[in-house]
Amino acid sequence: MKKIELRDLVGGALQAQFAKSFEKVIENLQNPNTPYKNSREIVIKLKFVQNEARDDVKCGIQVNEKLAPQTPMETSFSVGTDLKTGEVYAVEYGKQVAGQMNMQELLNDAVDPETGEVLNNHTDNVVDLRQAMNN
Repeated sequence: MKKIELRDLVGGALQAQFAKSFEKVIENLQNPNTPYKNSREIVIKLKFVQNEARDDVKCGIQVNEKLAPQTPMETSFSVGTDLKTGEVYAVEYGKQVAGQMNMQELLNDAVDPETGEVLNNHTDNVVDLRQAMNN
């Protein structure tokens, strides 16, 4: 039997589809938003269906890649009801709940966030917290 080269099937279309899938897999491997442990795959499927006389065969060819999914993300919302209007609200927040004061900002980074140690004694700078909240 004469050799059949995969790169020549369907006029080279199989090779072209494989190249596209290979590129997608490499991009997915390099994507920092995907888990590194997940394996990736390229599946080339050849499906043969013959006629009753067994002298003609149709070959369906399919190339699929199995990529790692995007890493799930998470956020937090403060939710409630506005007492004046009765409307519900949701506000996304990170390390600090919306509306809370950040003392670090008020003290202009005068405190070491890891140890709590006062780095600079600002005895001459009095901070009016009521005024700071209104700004």
